[in-house]
Amino acid sequence: MKEVRECFVLAKKDEEKGKKHKGLLIVKSDSKLAKEYLAKAKINLQLCELYKSQGYDYKIPEEWFYTLYYCALAILSKFGIESRSQKCTAAFLRYAKDNKLMEYDDEFIDRITVYAAKGEKSDVDERETARYGSSITSKDIERKFEYMTKVCMKAISQAEEIVFSNKDFKVPNDLCK
Repeated sequence: MKEVRECFVLAKKDEEKGKKHKGLLIVKSDSKLAKEYLAKAKINLQLCELYKSQGYDYKIPEEWFYTLYYCALAILSKFGIESRSQKCTAAFLRYAKDNKLMEYDDEFIDRITVYAAKGEKSDVDERETARYGSSITSKDIERKFEYMTKVCMKAISQAEEIVFSNKDFKVPNDLCK
């Protein structure tokens, strides 16, 4: 909870100083924006198929990551949160899930989590390795393709359940004070 609260406090301070924030900011819940993020997540997943068919494997981990990340941003939009931080986005999702504010698989949150420790890896690291490495194709990516496609489809489905639900999602007051 401390990490999430810091994300809100940091963003508020940045905004008060006239700077672009690097955290989480309370805004109006925006179902239209949430739906747009879900549409973008679906397009990213389609791009994976295109890149695979063209032999551009190195682009695929980035698209997997952003498919999951756009699902996360869709959920935050439903809550009425603007995020400019991958770390804060994942931290809020973890908080919301752990505090039963929503149901969302741990795997989706883990995959977008930014880890500071050298030994801990997530899809963020895989995206960077694929993006900045010299390889164009990868047996590892080829091996993971079906599994990751299913993971992304499941994340989209769960995010849609949250976004399209009639439940009123609220950020607890103790997080943003």
